[in-house]
Amino acid sequence: MSEQKDIKSMAVHGVAWTMAEKYSGQLIQFVIQVILARLLTPSEYGLIGVLAIFIAISTVFIDGGFSAALVQYKDRSDRDVSTVFYLNVGLATVIYLLLFFAAPWIADFYEKPILTSIVRVYCLTLIISSFASTSQTLLTINLDFKTTTKISLIAGLLSGIVGVALAYYGYGVWALVWQAVTSALLITLLTFLMVKWLPRAGFSKDSFRRLFSFSSKLFAANLISAVYDKIFGNIIGKMFNTAALGFYDRALSFNVLLNNNVTHVLGRVSYPLLSQIQDDNERLMSIYKRYIAISAFLTFPLMMLLCGIAKPLILGLLTAKWADSIILLQVLTFGFLWDGVIVSNLNLIKVKGRSDLVLRLEIIKKIIAFALCGGALIAFRSVLALCVAKAIYGFIALVLNTIYTKRLINYGFLRQLSDYWPYLAASVGVLAISLVCSEFIVNSWVALAGAIILSGGFYLVVCHYCKLYAYQEILGLLRNKLRKNS
Repeated sequence: MSEQKDIKSMAVHGVAWTMAEKYSGQLIQFVIQVILARLLTPSEYGLIGVLAIFIAISTVFIDGGFSAALVQYKDRSDRDVSTVFYLNVGLATVIYLLLFFAAPWIADFYEKPILTSIVRVYCLTLIISSFASTSQTLLTINLDFKTTTKISLIAGLLSGIVGVALAYYGYGVWALVWQAVTSALLITLLTFLMVKWLPRAGFSKDSFRRLFSFSSKLFAANLISAVYDKIFGNIIGKMFNTAALGFYDRALSFNVLLNNNVTHVLGRVSYPLLSQIQDDNERLMSIYKRYIAISAFLTFPLMMLLCGIAKPLILGLLTAKWADSIILLQVLTFGFLWDGVIVSNLNLIKVKGRSDLVLRLEIIKKIIAFALCGGALIAFRSVLALCVAKAIYGFIALVLNTIYTKRLINYGFLRQLSDYWPYLAASVGVLAISLVCSEFIVNSWVALAGAIILSGGFYLVVCHYCKLYAYQEILGLLRNKLRKNS
């Protein structure tokens, strides 16, 4: 019993600090991105959007799934950790050199000569970040999210100031480039100062082989996922223009910004925590069901609210020059709606050590995804059609992921649906109220305030009177926190 309380205590503490990191950090990032969007043009954002696939694929190669392997293995050694460090730095250096020499070809392909110098500077972030990635993995293993929070906040604020200052003084796209480089430098420096970890052993072939048996399948799965996530942005940039890519990227970033707050928090805490009890299916099921409920309680209303307030949000914060992003943002929310549950399911499969199933799922899902999204672009030659296809795929991915959770711990789609459908039903009300406010209130700021207050109040009242588990759990945690502070 005491061990179960310790697990719950670690979960609460980890979620609290990770929430603090994500929400405070994202608030800073949100304000900075709004200011930058008002100072820069969709075409300038599109130039950075072109790089997304190169950065995403490079990051997957550099990590190679070894970070997840370190977290999953209980008997990791100093030699294992040091081996991962040397791999990260070595691969980052090689990949940067490849991108450095490939930069002119990338610029020629998109007919944007400036991309040559942008690629060579922006991709320095790969090498810089590689020196801190292993230390950050150790923080995750130790559930030390307090330190991670401090690092993210300081780096986000200072690099944001650099980006805004450069944009204000007319540096255009270079404001985004140097913001990214500054952020990577600060995160690496702060991680070194706060964690104070250095590799104490050399590279070990035995460690590499042991970790690779688990990480190789995750690497392949992550690579497939990264290509899917970013390739269509590059297709838009080539098929249409960088302005169209800028609109798509802005719509996508709002969804990622809001959705990742909850998804990243719960996934980041649940994976190392559940890995500690990976052999106890009964306890896994008990704690995992709580994560699903809390994820649904937070994610569903937030995504439905984002869909409802898209119009006043874009027009009020970013101005009318970004109006083409509104409908794209609204459609994409229905794909991101399920991400919290999807990530939770994938984490459970990884916790059970079945990286082979993760890879199999990614292959099946992405075949479907590429067929849907590619077909939509070819048939309709429309960015909106692509967004509709991505929204449909989101639900398909949800259903497919539950096939293996049912097989591993007998927790399939229907059982999961029975745990989170009340939150989904209440969130439909959030969508309806926020859409009414957005359409019938002319002033964008008044519409935003009205939608957030009225729909948020409605959702909390429904959760209170229906006595929904996640609402009562979070409310109890807040009350306990207030008692301790008083």
